[in-house]
Amino acid sequence: MGNTGNFVWPRIVVVGAGAVGCYFGGILARVGAPVTLIGRQTSVAAITRGQLSIHDSVFRDGALVTFQEQVSITATTNMEAVRGADIVLLCVKTIDTESAAAELASHLAPRAVVLSMQNGVDNVRRIFAASGVAALPSVVYVSVAMSGPAQIAKSGEAKILLGVPQDSVGSADQTEDVSRLSEMFAAANIDCRVSKNIEGELWLKLLWNCAGNAVTALGRATYGQVSASALARQTMLAAALEVRQVARAAGVTLPDVELSDEHIREVHDAGDLTSSTAQDVLRGKKTEIDSLNGYVVARAKELGLETPVNQTLYSLVKLLEVSMER
Repeated sequence: MGNTGNFVWPRIVVVGAGAVGCYFGGILARVGAPVTLIGRQTSVAAITRGQLSIHDSVFRDGALVTFQEQVSITATTNMEAVRGADIVLLCVKTIDTESAAAELASHLAPRAVVLSMQNGVDNVRRIFAASGVAALPSVVYVSVAMSGPAQIAKSGEAKILLGVPQDSVGSADQTEDVSRLSEMFAAANIDCRVSKNIEGELWLKLLWNCAGNAVTALGRATYGQVSASALARQTMLAAALEVRQVARAAGVTLPDVELSDEHIREVHDAGDLTSSTAQDVLRGKKTEIDSLNGYVVARAKELGLETPVNQTLYSLVKLLEVSMER
């Protein structure tokens, strides 16, 4: 462990050197935490050649404050780097959840804490099924993208919600692990809060992702553009209402949220930013749509519900993936 001031830093490994993994790994590294990024060769090579560049912009007291900083951070393609880690932040795409979990499990120290910082609501269950690792869930709100090799661009605030799932897998009490993670993020000045209803928070983010991600991807649009379109807002609102219906039928207690045209406009009015799904489509990559609208459609069928809007959005993104492969 490293020591900065009165806080003793744990050894941190970030699995997944995409935008989210690089951003939070970089922020932790810039304040002195010992961080290793594990990613694909292209990302690792770019970071190793130089440094990780983080461009951040956020409003402070009504004014836009920006900074760009070069962060020195260790990066590797070798999953063996997990060996000896105290904290593992799992930031891979949901399509890689099982394979990454199975690979890291053989290198994981007995008391290491694994935190899923992914989209979707069922990653903890999938991680446990694939590896026997009892990971913790989190809800990550951050607008961040890879603007180039080893270059991270973030806009607005970043927030992490932690909590122990109600149907916690494994036998150990994970409350202490949540406290360890909360202290770590706080020491890096990352807004981190502990929720007593992490399942509801996961579903709330799923609701917003299902409303906006597919629409921005299919429309090749920014959030600012979709929020300004009355037709797009109607589609997003309809998708969100379906997700709320499925969550309630599944016994999930959603946090209080206003679902109206005006609130859809407010939530998605984010200027030139766009969704991770839209970014994947623009780069010709496979999306996480199976864990977003696709998950809602599948869960609705199990519960005997119809979700025509989410079904339509899901089928169109899947069709787009097929066309990209060709």
